[in-house]
Amino acid sequence: MSGAAAVFAPGSTALITGGASGVGLAVAKLCHAKGMNLLLVDRNAEALDRARLSLAGGEHTAAGGGGGGGVDDASSGPPRVVTSVADVSLPEDWAKIKDSAIDQFSSVELLVLNAGVGGKGTWGDHDYFRRILETNLFGVINGVNSLLPVVQDAAKANKRTAIVITGSKQGITNPPGNPAYNASKAAVKTLAEHLSWDLRETTTSVHLLVPGWTFTGMTGGGQTKDKPAGAWAPEQVADYLYRNMERDEFYVICPDNDVSEETDKRRMLWSVGDVVNGRPPLTRWRDEWKQQAEKTMSETRIE
Repeated sequence: MSGAAAVFAPGSTALITGGASGVGLAVAKLCHAKGMNLLLVDRNAEALDRARLSLAGGEHTAAGGGGGGGVDDASSGPPRVVTSVADVSLPEDWAKIKDSAIDQFSSVELLVLNAGVGGKGTWGDHDYFRRILETNLFGVINGVNSLLPVVQDAAKANKRTAIVITGSKQGITNPPGNPAYNASKAAVKTLAEHLSWDLRETTTSVHLLVPGWTFTGMTGGGQTKDKPAGAWAPEQVADYLYRNMERDEFYVICPDNDVSEETDKRRMLWSVGDVVNGRPPLTRWRDEWKQQAEKTMSETRIE
């Protein structure tokens, strides 16, 4: 292991929010395969139980944090899997998560702030804005405020440490139709950038993980379907994160089978061009600008 990927070390601990499914679970599988202990945080108790069974073959320690049972015998040896049922939007749940991390593992070397919610809404829908911002934005703020001292303590003990924050391409290119979600992920990008700057003279690296189209395999009805050809599996996102951390990359902008890295960069350049060139906002989706946007993006040279 090289670069920031050295954090994936046997015996170190990864705390992952939204760890019961999707990208969070895929990162947990990667950590587990590297011999890391795990504290998985999610508000879905049933999904957490399935996740720890898939990871640890039935070995389980349930920690506090908004729910969950007592502590089972965890003497079977590393890597250990601990779960905590919690709502990341609640500071009081984060206090329990922090206590559990210290009680169970003494340290946290890798903090993955991945929990997030989607959903559509519009202006005047207060619940839509509050629900998404409280989880997607304050879930990150609460996590950093609560666990950064713990991660820094591990760094002071000469352990490799890292913080991964999950963003979204919608927080960068800002497509119309979901203002609360886009705003939450744009704010998360800004927070991650500032955190990276503030920790620049420490040994704790920060990484913004931005998945592309990712298929989790489950629908709302609980029926598993085949992965669409254009989508990545969550495990591909986790592997891409690992390879970019080997190169100490901050921005981990994942492609998928439909959208290449070059296409992503062209879209981002066009979006920031609205500001630089004094165009109206979101011109990529405006009828009077679509043709020029498509032509310019197709001709833009990416180094």
